[in-house]
Amino acid sequence: MDLGIQGKTAVVTASSAGMGRNIAHALAAEGANVVLFARSADKLEAVADDIRARHGVRAIAVPGDMLAQHDVSRLRQIVCGELGGPDILVLNTGRAPTPLRATLDETDEARWTQAYQNQLWSVIQVAKELVPAMVGRGWGRIVAVTSASVKQPMPHHSLSTVFRAGVSTYVKHLANEVGHAGITANCVAPALIDTSHRSGQGAYTPEQAAARKKLTPLGRMGSQEEVCGVVTFLASRQAGFITGSSINVEGGMVGAIF
Repeated sequence: MDLGIQGKTAVVTASSAGMGRNIAHALAAEGANVVLFARSADKLEAVADDIRARHGVRAIAVPGDMLAQHDVSRLRQIVCGELGGPDILVLNTGRAPTPLRATLDETDEARWTQAYQNQLWSVIQVAKELVPAMVGRGWGRIVAVTSASVKQPMPHHSLSTVFRAGVSTYVKHLANEVGHAGITANCVAPALIDTSHRSGQGAYTPEQAAARKKLTPLGRMGSQEEVCGVVTFLASRQAGFITGSSINVEGGMVGAIF
């Protein structure tokens, strides 16, 4: 299936490793040029080199911090100056502070502040700079990566869930306000995803992974590719009538019917 994004420009944040890197590869495999944004310059350039070699598209590494206004402004200037502006914006962020704790044990204000900045304010900082550059192009896709814990709270995840819920609400507002410009805005909400990547080491112990497999009727962890596939579809021409939605990628963990 031709997803209709060949030659489009996709900006992917937090894309030097993990989910962001894999999403960038998935979009590039469909012919999109990608702009990678993350703090680690060396890792980011290595990802850009890999994408150029494997997919034959333009890949530009822009080192910077989502929380630094001057870095985000420079990102916009590079995207608009070198590629004409963004068509696809994937808002991916890092994890909340670890270790995860029960809600009433989250008493450290610094951890709440860090979670707010990393999970919510970073998304707003990038969106408020780049989305206006999408308006007027007649077409656009915004996809934020959140978590299925927004719909089905998971133990010890409140520090992340509170602010990812804020991202979901923010994206819903964006959908209502930029639809007139042909731009859709959606969230992808994963959970129970294998995070071993290429290193073979995941975020969960074997015991934790086994317990998580029991949370889904499918009896397994989800793959990075399955999340990336949903993100890529929401960035496609075919997804043009989906907006303001949050798509779960969690193997049936969420028990709600609607």
